[in-house]
Amino acid sequence: MGAPVVDQLNLPPIGLAEVRAAAARIQGAVLRTPTLPSHAVGRAAGCDVWLKLDNLQATGAFKERGAANRLALLTARERVAGVIAMSAGNHAQAVARHASLLGIAATIVMPKFTPTTKIVRTEGWGARVVLHGETLAEAAAHAHELSLRDGLTFIHPYDDAGVIAGQGTMALEMIEDVPELDTLVFPVGGGGLLAGCAAALAELNPRLRVYGVEVEGYPAMAQRLAGQPVSVGGPTIAEGIAVRDVGETPHAMLKRLGIEVLVVPERAVEQGIALLAEGAKVVAEGAGAAGVAALLSFPERFAGKRVGTVVCGGNIDARILANVLLRNLLRDGRLLRVHLDIPDRPGVLADIATRVSAAGGNIIEVSHQRLFASPSVQTAELELMIEVRDSAQGNAIVAALEAGQYVVRRG
Repeated sequence: MGAPVVDQLNLPPIGLAEVRAAAARIQGAVLRTPTLPSHAVGRAAGCDVWLKLDNLQATGAFKERGAANRLALLTARERVAGVIAMSAGNHAQAVARHASLLGIAATIVMPKFTPTTKIVRTEGWGARVVLHGETLAEAAAHAHELSLRDGLTFIHPYDDAGVIAGQGTMALEMIEDVPELDTLVFPVGGGGLLAGCAAALAELNPRLRVYGVEVEGYPAMAQRLAGQPVSVGGPTIAEGIAVRDVGETPHAMLKRLGIEVLVVPERAVEQGIALLAEGAKVVAEGAGAAGVAALLSFPERFAGKRVGTVVCGGNIDARILANVLLRNLLRDGRLLRVHLDIPDRPGVLADIATRVSAAGGNIIEVSHQRLFASPSVQTAELELMIEVRDSAQGNAIVAALEAGQYVVRRG
């Protein structure tokens, strides 16, 4: 049995006892989500896979666990004064919801760029939203100022012992549901989820292998654990784990426990989202698909293993999800996009459509330009988007078009 982890900030130890106590506190307030096998993900990854579906929480993400536990630990005086948090995403809604359930006034500071839908959802749980700053760091600084000025308790999204213990309840549920698991994978943003789960598992079953996952644009925890300077930035679909300043408490815990954090490419996260949607019938945001991305990116680590990973959130914009799915169809060769320079005469479009249809393709989008895109007034440019079974059928369609003396360009 490993000892509870004591962080560097003189906070109480965080171990199995603290996580079990958190589980008792949040019982009934937070959904006990299922851990289900996914044959589709397992086939793609080359291992047995179980998915912990915390995207089914009321706010669509695991953050409710830590928020519910931390709020339950407030003193009577702190409850009367109220709480404050900084977040542009899932932590905001989690604090707002559980503060509302407990009758506690909550203020959430969000950066000015926060999408309106997230603001409305947070306000919908009864919180007062304050928009301040152009960055998360500026919003956080303002939240701390308001906390000191108004006597509010600041609820940190990951660098807080109560929050970390609450997040660790996820690991307990996974092991209770699937005791045969030998490997667990958790996304890493600030590190609270991984730290809480790893600390509990170190005592519960030291033989379990635990990994964290970060996206390549934001590998802050991996860099910190390796003793490297933090260098992060750039656009990512996994914005829920796009963190520059990881938690000092989680960092200290993970370093002591010897946890390895894997770094996955952006493309693998998109593949994970698509695989979960198409194969497992599960909607995941970028951070929620990071665990699956790790299985796809490091198959040698997980080959033949019994792996559990968490879909930690499902709050993805519908337009972004649609774009990810379409991009994945293109990568898999199930969407064929072709450009043709065609003679501008009657019957040509009908001939092309017939050739595509005869080869089994389904034209889903057509762009026909006569005036400006063509090199000659006697020709026109045609762009087709064609649904196909696979790349082999796509090649057959291109061959059929070329047999009609059409010049075909892919892309």
